[in-house]
Amino acid sequence: MKTGSLLMGSFFALAIISPAQDKIPSAPGTSKPATTEVTAIAVPDSYVIGASDVVAVSVLKEPTLSSSLLVRPDGMISMPLLGDIKAAGKTPLQLADEVTTKLKKYIQDPNVTIILNQMNSKKVYLIGEVGRTGPMELTPGMTLLQAIATAGGISQYANAKKMYILRTEGGKQQKIHVEYKQALRGDSSLNLALNPGDTIVVP
Repeated sequence: MKTGSLLMGSFFALAIISPAQDKIPSAPGTSKPATTEVTAIAVPDSYVIGASDVVAVSVLKEPTLSSSLLVRPDGMISMPLLGDIKAAGKTPLQLADEVTTKLKKYIQDPNVTIILNQMNSKKVYLIGEVGRTGPMELTPGMTLLQAIATAGGISQYANAKKMYILRTEGGKQQKIHVEYKQALRGDSSLNLALNPGDTIVVP
């Protein structure tokens, strides 16, 4: 009889717990519980959102409208009520203003915040005698030396005197000579800041 009582007690305990679990809201389009915890990346106010970036949209007191969203290849994000919104080409503040304006049709005085979770649209590339070649995420303010260090440094066979950066601006490609050893010695003027799309070539 004691065993039967324990089993019945366990059954009722599960029955009480289960409904409470069902009340946890799920993030849109996923089976995972929604969360307000986001990891913000420090970017300048002028940062322009691009395809493959991940933005966190937060609408105060509206958890069903708050989530992390991937910017699709067409530059759009999708939100409940609003559908597709163009995110690429805008700063987070500009996008927040647009979402706020659109939400006013449905919510009184919406308070919208948009931060960058992942910066995937901005990359640089490394070719040649470095520890790891290929694309690399361009973090805000990344310099030549930081990129090379992140790639594992140059190899013993590298010709540091002939290193250069390929950069495209205004539809024209330019070749920027790199004074790598002088930059290593502490000449900050030679530790060039990188632009999205730069290719570092290490012969």
